[in-house]
Amino acid sequence: MAQVIFGKNGTESPEPVKAEITGCIPEWLQGTLLRNGPGLFKVGDTEYNHWFDGMALIHSFTFKDGDVYYRSKFLRSDTFQKNTKANKIVVSEFGTMIYPDPCKNMFSKAFSYLLAAIPDFTDNNLINIIRYGEDYYASSEINYINQIDPVTLEVIGKMNYRKHIALNLATAHPHYDEEGNTYNMGIALMRFGMPKYVIFKVPVDASDKEGKKPALEEVEQVCNIPFRSTLFPSYFHSFGMSENYIIFVEQPFKLDILRLATANFRGSTWGSCLKYDKEDITLIHLVDKKTGKAVSTKFYTDALVVFHHINAYEDDNHVVFDMITYKDSNLYEMFYLANMREESNKFIEDKVNFSQPICQRFVLPLNVDKDTTKGTNMVMLKNTTAKAVMQDDGSVYCQPDTIFAGLELPGINYKFNGKKYRYFYGSRVEWTPFPNKIGKVDILTKKHIEWTEEECYPSEPVFVASPGAMEEDDGVILSSIVSLNPNKSPFMLVLNAKNFEEIARASIDASVHLDLLFPLLPPSSSMFQHQSSQSILMFKK
Repeated sequence: MAQVIFGKNGTESPEPVKAEITGCIPEWLQGTLLRNGPGLFKVGDTEYNHWFDGMALIHSFTFKDGDVYYRSKFLRSDTFQKNTKANKIVVSEFGTMIYPDPCKNMFSKAFSYLLAAIPDFTDNNLINIIRYGEDYYASSEINYINQIDPVTLEVIGKMNYRKHIALNLATAHPHYDEEGNTYNMGIALMRFGMPKYVIFKVPVDASDKEGKKPALEEVEQVCNIPFRSTLFPSYFHSFGMSENYIIFVEQPFKLDILRLATANFRGSTWGSCLKYDKEDITLIHLVDKKTGKAVSTKFYTDALVVFHHINAYEDDNHVVFDMITYKDSNLYEMFYLANMREESNKFIEDKVNFSQPICQRFVLPLNVDKDTTKGTNMVMLKNTTAKAVMQDDGSVYCQPDTIFAGLELPGINYKFNGKKYRYFYGSRVEWTPFPNKIGKVDILTKKHIEWTEEECYPSEPVFVASPGAMEEDDGVILSSIVSLNPNKSPFMLVLNAKNFEEIARASIDASVHLDLLFPLLPPSSSMFQHQSSQSILMFKK
């Protein structure tokens, strides 16, 4: 049994390990949960500074005929190969900058970086597993992704978005529509014309059966949105999607492009190039998925920071979208390894001013009459206090309805993605970087239920619907659990999604590294999949 120590190197289990089952795994639960996250923090005598720097460790949990099998493998990226060959960290990451060789021509290299704007820091894809067509990729918020075999976890090949679409960076949090098409978002800078945000689509049938061409060869641009500030694009970790609209929140948490392009030579980290302007506003862009045209109304709200959207849907000529917001950008600071290793009480005392995650609902009216009287609230929906108030210049100021405080890494029953829904699930956050509870929130009643167990740290909960389910919460919740107690094995937890009562647990006689995850979901031709911020679930329909 392995003890969990934060920021310590994980170990891989490349061959399947059969778990010991307590309780009864539902017979219909057949498939594989893939998870991704940081797992290697020290190479030789060198060590990363930030949790989001660790080299990727991919996990799989396979459910078959009432049994569960676990395996894990470090992502054999170019970054992994370079670091392990040198026996030290030689590739820069989000919070760890590796200084350049002073013998190289600094000025020519700096000029080259300025042209490209985004340096090639890494292909350490540790954030998520995403699907394009029938291909699966380990991904991060960079231009590189690594295609993997979802069974063996081996790397099939490295891909560069830039070879298929004019992008410098792309998110690791796509959406999937009912047909299984993948929608994602990135940014285009410098060499790709006027700087802009780009939304693109990869059709579900983009993969060829022989596997000779990547699904990205069939990528289609849906639309682009110009930057509000050319050299200070908004950082975005995810976006929203309803049946007919894309929702992009252009927040005042910004990336300084010039600082990023010269970070190598100033000894600055990628993370230090992000700045939050609390005096600015937050713009909300609404784009028609079919036409690619943005709604002409200017929607905006107060300054905020958002990483995760929960869901979005259309209701009686309104677009409703829910997301987790913060009043500042201090969340990333919480995950520096020096902070994570602090004793919990000291951490809480030192970081008491960190803002709490707040689940908020925004409502955008689709039929906006410019002649509406100033100060009029145009939200006509019941059961929400969200407002959309007409301003003198024809813009609309949006005020959210607060649903719940203290929950992150949100997920839903993905069959309700883009549709009106009632429940979401996530990790309870209480002034510590280590969630020790998972929760379910009822949006209608604003009540919640929790699961927790002493000395246990659960990953973000993943919802899987029961076959033929008629109710939104008819299904199970999956969460991998690790413990600080060396006498307690890690286990996969299976809960009844309705009441959070335990159905079964699968204890694993192997090291399972703590990862931090966040949710979403998708359907494809032969499998049902749940897409999360750092996981994808491939379950038979």
